[in-house]
Amino acid sequence: MDTQKKQDAGAELVAQECGLNDLVAYQEGSIVSRQVMGGKSGNVTLFAFAAGQGLSEHTAPFDALVYVFDGEAEVIISGQSHGVQSGKMIVMPANQPHAVKANQPFKMMLVMIRNT
Repeated sequence: MDTQKKQDAGAELVAQECGLNDLVAYQEGSIVSRQVMGGKSGNVTLFAFAAGQGLSEHTAPFDALVYVFDGEAEVIISGQSHGVQSGKMIVMPANQPHAVKANQPFKMMLVMIRNT
């Protein structure tokens, strides 16, 4: 995605009242994502995970906040598993290995912030 598209990713949402569940939909056997806003210092992305889908273990140079707004997720940080339910959040520190698993369908908002 080029820089202009990243900057305009959520342009249609500016100054608009939105429901999180309306902005990203489940798709059988898939992970669907939608960037709401982003820039050099971080971004906000919504995800809808079908049951059985996940993000394999990786690291990122950003501190990250995961807010689950539908369903339940398993978030693994540095080998420790955390069950995060709808209405709850978890913070993942930068440069720590983490993964996400969908044991059931769930939706999350990922807020990533570069602290350097």
